[in-house]
Amino acid sequence: MSSSVENRPPDTRRANRGPDMRRILYRETHSSRAAVATVAAVLVMVLAAYGVLEAGVHAVGQPAWLIEPQVAAQRIIDLPAGMPAMLLVAIGAVLAMLGLVFLLNGILPGRRARHRLAGVQQDGLPAVVVDDEVIASSLARRARLAANVTPEQVMVVVSQRQVLVNVRPTSGVPVNPDVVLAAVRDELDQMLLDPDPEVRVNVTSSGVIGA
Repeated sequence: MSSSVENRPPDTRRANRGPDMRRILYRETHSSRAAVATVAAVLVMVLAAYGVLEAGVHAVGQPAWLIEPQVAAQRIIDLPAGMPAMLLVAIGAVLAMLGLVFLLNGILPGRRARHRLAGVQQDGLPAVVVDDEVIASSLARRARLAANVTPEQVMVVVSQRQVLVNVRPTSGVPVNPDVVLAAVRDELDQMLLDPDPEVRVNVTSSGVIGA
């Protein structure tokens, strides 16, 4: 009688177990919400603790630390009576700003200024994430060579979905935007960024005096 252990297929789960690259890439390309969530939790805890403290002090017949709960609730109900208009507007603006900050942090993707090199991982190599500043530096060099200008005459801004190339030509030496666009586009095609940004080239009408 043969053993069932010999006929059991090899367990490949342990061999295939490795880091979750999708989660790692997400953490590298997206900012953490831990700081904002911690601030919100601390604010809620402080307000709740103060409310419980004031209620407990009132229950034992001691004077309130700051304001009686009933008095505070009545003043809130009576708003805007009893409060200067400017102070009320200032408090409302601060609360609206705080609410907007928490709302935007909750619904926006929170992407960092980074791009992933899509072609690297497809070749079986480790995933690579590059800062947008490094990408902008490489694109600025390529645009400078295509426009035949100095490094100070080229400025590249890289965002998640767009690359903006600003070129200030030398006086008397025209710059062809299509040539610069083709050079920058070729450099991006070699990088294989994910997501692939759109390229815009802006050549200013006023040039600089050449050395």
